[in-house]
Amino acid sequence: MTSFHDNQEFENIIKDILNQNEFRALDHELHHGISRYGHSLRVAKSTYRVAKRLKWDYQSVTRAALLHDFFFDEQTKGLSEKETWYRHPEYALENAKHYFQIDKVQENIILSHMFPTSHWMPKYKESWLVSFVDKTVSFYEMYRFKASLVLGIWTIFLFNMITLQK
Repeated sequence: MTSFHDNQEFENIIKDILNQNEFRALDHELHHGISRYGHSLRVAKSTYRVAKRLKWDYQSVTRAALLHDFFFDEQTKGLSEKETWYRHPEYALENAKHYFQIDKVQENIILSHMFPTSHWMPKYKESWLVSFVDKTVSFYEMYRFKASLVLGIWTIFLFNMITLQK
């Protein structure tokens, strides 16, 4: 359970990122059945909790976790799904560097969060943490949001097929 102080501290760490217009536009990008903004916020919050408990540099890793998917569908337009998996960390890093100060650890966190399906291997414990948290959160989101969406679509399809048969 997180305290009010932890929630305030978390918000203070990421406030400038959340107030940046380009980053807020991620709220209109679909990702795992929710917005990429919501996904990134969930990864950052979970990373913050774990890193703080482990007494790591939780401020830096939390910011990188929030920026790990800071890319837009327009940037990956024309790429296959597999190519998007490989390339989106590059776009996220490019965008993060454009708007924020990014150190070498944060750079590796953003580039390697898709390991082992990407070209970059995590070099730091913080990079491993974000990669693990991202996969855990993604699994939850796919199950919680996307699976129910797909199930709903199939239910409507089957209902329509049954009623058309009559």
